[in-house]
Amino acid sequence: MNSGQRSWFIAGLIIAFFVVLFFYFYWTGQMVGKSYTGRFLPLSGQEKEISASLRGHVFLLAGEIGERNIWLPKKLAAAAAYIEKTWQEQNFMVQRQEYDARGVKSANLIIEIPGNSHAGEIVIVGAHYDSVLGSPGANDNGTGVASLLEISRLLSGTNNARTIRLVAFTNEEPPFFLGRDMGSRVYASRLRQQEEDIVGMLSLETMGFYSEAPHSQEYPFPFSFFYPDSANFIGFVANLRSRHLMRLSLAAFRRTTRFPSEGTAAPGWITGIGWSDHWSFWREGYRAIMITDTAFFRYEHYHTRQDTPEKIDYDRLARVTIGLAEVVKELANTEKLR
Repeated sequence: MNSGQRSWFIAGLIIAFFVVLFFYFYWTGQMVGKSYTGRFLPLSGQEKEISASLRGHVFLLAGEIGERNIWLPKKLAAAAAYIEKTWQEQNFMVQRQEYDARGVKSANLIIEIPGNSHAGEIVIVGAHYDSVLGSPGANDNGTGVASLLEISRLLSGTNNARTIRLVAFTNEEPPFFLGRDMGSRVYASRLRQQEEDIVGMLSLETMGFYSEAPHSQEYPFPFSFFYPDSANFIGFVANLRSRHLMRLSLAAFRRTTRFPSEGTAAPGWITGIGWSDHWSFWREGYRAIMITDTAFFRYEHYHTRQDTPEKIDYDRLARVTIGLAEVVKELANTEKLR
């Protein structure tokens, strides 16, 4: 093979690579309905109510309580107490899974909406309530917890085939991140030991920042070739094994919700793909996805002291939260979840 033939061969490989990538990303994210485009309608009465509630949750967690982690155990406990009180006010019985993490008593908080015909099959929705050292954690992850608390309120009293379980996890951030004392890993390990039938898990992670500005969204290679450059969407992220769960969830969201959305299923080793509590469920062989605004790929205040409540778009987060409640209901009732 001479130099000219070699150049054409390499060019052909590059073209083939991008063609394969194009069809892969089209298959994983675009063949489940279309992302919403166009102007938003004015908020409905329900959306206004949810927006106000989300604002209250985030300002309490990231404003009044502020930084909450094992270095500030009283504040971590205060956040847990607020979540527990909110769920009790919604008439849920709250279970606590307590464990010791570096000498600090830590607790995952769990509520459940029992299923009917397939009660043994469980759909989990979770979010971590701790914040990283040095940050009040409004977006990461006050928004995920706020959405979790409003999803539980929206789902309270519903009748579903499968059981819905909502969990507020502790200790997701360093030094526990991707370690054995990460709250979600402690919880997922117990589920596997007890042989519980978890048919899908949704991790709510850093969900409240949006921008219509061009080039406001970044990605790890090669996602920028296939996804929009404006940070105006909510993302559904899965590993390859969980792609069916992602596609069902994204399809349900797009059918019910007028809000931009994108989805992908990619190898878990790609930067950011496994960076939240869904990773713990992957470790135990469960299918799980992350719902996220993509965090540091668009939010410059990620893991800083400037991650404060006034930077969150509560109206958009309200639309997303209501849409996710519809997703959870569909997952709890659809025939072909696996």
